[in-house]
Amino acid sequence: MPTTADAALSRAARSAPDRLLSVLAAFDHDHPALCLTDISRRAGLSLTTTHRLVGALTEWGALERDDSGVYHVGLRLWEVAALAPRGLALRQAALPHLEDLYEATHENVQLAVRDGSEVVYTEWISGRSSVGVHIRVGARWPLHVTGVGLVLLAYGDAELQKEYCARPLASLTPYTLTDAGRLRRTLAEVRRSGVAVSDRQVTEDALSVAAPVRGPGGTLVAAVSVVVPQADAQVPVLVPAVRLAARGISRALGWQPDAGRTRGGARPAGGAASHR
Repeated sequence: MPTTADAALSRAARSAPDRLLSVLAAFDHDHPALCLTDISRRAGLSLTTTHRLVGALTEWGALERDDSGVYHVGLRLWEVAALAPRGLALRQAALPHLEDLYEATHENVQLAVRDGSEVVYTEWISGRSSVGVHIRVGARWPLHVTGVGLVLLAYGDAELQKEYCARPLASLTPYTLTDAGRLRRTLAEVRRSGVAVSDRQVTEDALSVAAPVRGPGGTLVAAVSVVVPQADAQVPVLVPAVRLAARGISRALGWQPDAGRTRGGARPAGGAASHR
């Protein structure tokens, strides 16, 4: 059983960058505003160390302190994050095509990228009458439970797929893919068809259709999807619309569709991969 002294030694052994990043990591969507004590607790740092690091981050602009003494993420971080190739630049190139897809469907439209074993949503357009989804910009989900995640996993390298299929697969509904063999077959179908259909994987009332977004040379950079009520889903109608949006974003990013077969065996046409 670790002692108090062991815990103190472990905290002291953490590098300065680790401690600094732990302060920033204390903030998330469920904790967007924190007092100094909360930051200290969530970061696992002493109050003295936290005070020093928070002061430095506030002076630089990474954190902002309001009149009540509560801290929020600062605009300086947004300025830096906007430089990420998969961040603001991707969203700006994609937005006109996402809006077109929304106008064609009037349903939830999403753009996402992969970060390790998770999908991260970088843009989301929703209508007032669209099916409810547990999505927001910056939200993360396991790759296997969403249409965009299945696309990003299917076009990932073989080692990624091997490692992912070897781990326990989280289940969110009775329909979530939790069998590794079935997941591998689904990924093969996504690669064959160029489209993923996620049927009731996250909630039992929603279905999504997703397609890959490619950059120069055919490299996979993101995935785009539309989410509709499962009961009214017309997959054959949605597939061409989603594929058109994905191709439009890809062209905006510099993809040349006539340059031959894309990396990872992607094909520009095909049917939908469904796992109902």
